[in-house]
Amino acid sequence: MTTRQAARQRRRRQRLVLGTTVAVTAAGVLAYLVMTLLPGHKVEAAPAAATPLATTQPKAASSASVSATPSRSSSPSASGSASPKTTASPKTAKSSAKGPQKASRASSTPPAAGRIRPATSYQGVATAYEAGVGDGACLFGPSPDMMIAAMNTTDYQTSRACGAYVLVRAANGKSITVRITNECPLPCAPGQIDLSQQAFAKLADLKVGRLPITWRLVSPSSIGTMSIRYKTGSSAYWCGIQVIGHRNPVARLEVRTGGGWRQLPRTSFNYFISADGSGCGKAIRVTDIYGEQLTVSGLAVLPNVVQPTRAQFAQH
Repeated sequence: MTTRQAARQRRRRQRLVLGTTVAVTAAGVLAYLVMTLLPGHKVEAAPAAATPLATTQPKAASSASVSATPSRSSSPSASGSASPKTTASPKTAKSSAKGPQKASRASSTPPAAGRIRPATSYQGVATAYEAGVGDGACLFGPSPDMMIAAMNTTDYQTSRACGAYVLVRAANGKSITVRITNECPLPCAPGQIDLSQQAFAKLADLKVGRLPITWRLVSPSSIGTMSIRYKTGSSAYWCGIQVIGHRNPVARLEVRTGGGWRQLPRTSFNYFISADGSGCGKAIRVTDIYGEQLTVSGLAVLPNVVQPTRAQFAQH
């Protein structure tokens, strides 16, 4: 075989191999296309990104700030963190609170009075202010009786004086009993009581301006039962509790919890605050300055609704 013949054979073998490779590749592609187009054939896609599961949890109430500084006016606006304003026209429950309501006496408990103590006479001066509808820093709401007064900041003592009945006697011998519903800030001095104009007029002419007086706590005989009000915005997670219509000043308020009785802090706007919701809607125990304890149960958390009870402190 000549050299030229051998070269021709090599070129023929190369063309044969290349043709075979192309044929095999084409057959494979054709087979894939056929399999893809067959009915019922599934092509798996890449996995999608996971979707997180949303869970809903009740929001924890933030701690209520009690740094409000109420001003002496007919419609004060004392507020703190997570403590919404109380409206001027609170609702009143139509019927007595549901469930049993018990009152227990604790005569062995020593008096829990603050600066204003029972059986003590104080000297000061009486002034007058325009009380409007009778609302004030104590946030009781409009008063049906305008024989009311604002206590100086020192004796107001972070609202401990709220609801107290005070017998005011002037040097001229005239006297009047008023209920504390407001605070008289500086320059009201310790011992000073700022009377509503209606109350001041019972002692002297308004033109007098300032009237020397003596005054002391009293425990009135003709009074109904006390009521409880939850503050606007109260719920199972945060609540403010107020006592209304009590005969004697309130010294402390406690709520029933799983661990027993828990004393709630008192604000300058006369609500006891449970910042974490502990005890909201549970039994309430109220203690007056004489140490008497009244326990009220069966009250629902009804914001800004006055809920009457069957309890009242004893007369002293």
